[in-house]
Amino acid sequence: MEIVGTALAEMTMPQISPLAGEPIERADAERLAGVLKALADPARLRLLSLIQSASDGEACVCDLTAPLGLSQPTVSHHLRILTEAGLLEREKRGVWAYYRLVPSAIATIADLLTPPRKRATKKAR
Repeated sequence: MEIVGTALAEMTMPQISPLAGEPIERADAERLAGVLKALADPARLRLLSLIQSASDGEACVCDLTAPLGLSQPTVSHHLRILTEAGLLEREKRGVWAYYRLVPSAIATIADLLTPPRKRATKKAR
């Protein structure tokens, strides 16, 4: 069993939000932009939604082609991009690969895009 998909966890994300009122370093902006670019596609956003809403929180490519109306190679391409961005984990089981969200990666992106004042209000609740 091989699990792949920790690029976001392994990369150092910026310590401050680009919305914090302080300039974000160029390298940090480039890393964050790469992850956001992976999210910036309707098919990929739907894939994340389909995987998250699956009964056991994971899905195989074979489960995702029909709902998206895309071919298996196209779905696999989108899943690879999301996995390389660290948003999905991939687990190989025999000939099939199963994908699940990396909740900490999604939370990191959400936190970076939440202005600091909103973040403080959210945590206080």
